[in-house]
Amino acid sequence: QVQLVESGGGLVQAGGSLRLSCVASGGIFSIDGMGWFRQYPGKEREFVAISTWNGGRYGDSVKGRFTISRDNAKKMVVLQMNNLKPEDTAEYYCILGMYWGQGTQVTVSS
Repeated sequence: QVQLVESGGGLVQAGGSLRLSCVASGGIFSIDGMGWFRQYPGKEREFVAISTWNGGRYGDSVKGRFTISRDNAKKMVVLQMNNLKPEDTAEYYCILGMYWGQGTQVTVSS
């Protein structure tokens, strides 16, 4: 059974940085397309970033501030979030295909 386990959320001041990690297990052969969405209370999930074979793609609101990287051997992606803003406060979810992680909260104080 596929499992995605996130870690690294927390509380940070505006302008600060956080690093989210997601590790996949359970018969995964490739982590192409592994990435992140986020969700605000009462809203639908919003695309943040996805890891591709030649780098990453990003949502407009995080371009230039967030960077996604991957470790194929560990079946892991890492989202480095810099220059965080209060509007980045959300629950962040890892995704791979049809599978979702349990979510990790990111809170940015002003």
